[in-house]
Amino acid sequence: MFNLNELNHQPELDEEESSVLLSIGDLMSGLLMIFALLFVTVLVQLKDKEEPRRVVVGTVVEQMKGNNINVKVNPETGDVSIQDKILFDENSAELKPAGKIFLKRFIPVYSRVIFSKKDFEKEIARVVIEGHTSSKGDDDTNLELSLMRSLSVAKFIFSNELNFPTKSQLRTKVMAAGRGEMEAKQKVDDPSDRKVIFRFQFRGENFSEWYKKNQPLPQQKP
Repeated sequence: MFNLNELNHQPELDEEESSVLLSIGDLMSGLLMIFALLFVTVLVQLKDKEEPRRVVVGTVVEQMKGNNINVKVNPETGDVSIQDKILFDENSAELKPAGKIFLKRFIPVYSRVIFSKKDFEKEIARVVIEGHTSSKGDDDTNLELSLMRSLSVAKFIFSNELNFPTKSQLRTKVMAAGRGEMEAKQKVDDPSDRKVIFRFQFRGENFSEWYKKNQPLPQQKP
């Protein structure tokens, strides 16, 4: 027998279900809105964090070109590469006279950029001077040579032979490191691998993590 009570009661269940679905829909919309706001906030924070770094790097590029200083600057990181033939004789860690002349032109301009603005000085935590070699020769010898060269450059910068207004400030940021042939092209003795790099470590980057990130795996030799 057909029950009229069941027929009358059915729409009420549909309305309850619709209310539940609407509530769930509203909740999902609210959550999506929250996630969207968080995403936008993170993007803005990342942009604000990276903006000073881009300005620092751009200023380094501009000043090197403007002062006709023959170096290669990475437009993304600000790494400044100086070919070792400018600074050293082959297999030597002693700065050549021409190398000293070059550093006397380069360092004052480079340091002036770092300390030209408080934001720049604050953003740059360290300046790491790295020595690099090609794959020619023994690994251990290359690593030692690269470290000795970076130390020679650092020692000269803070010697009595070189004076510039921001010398004492730069001293607090500089450290020397040897990378040997770790970044050399595999199995190839390429002179372009032999260089000294001035590399920024920016504020907020843990040094051990930063160094590990910039530490490539040793190349496998045949």
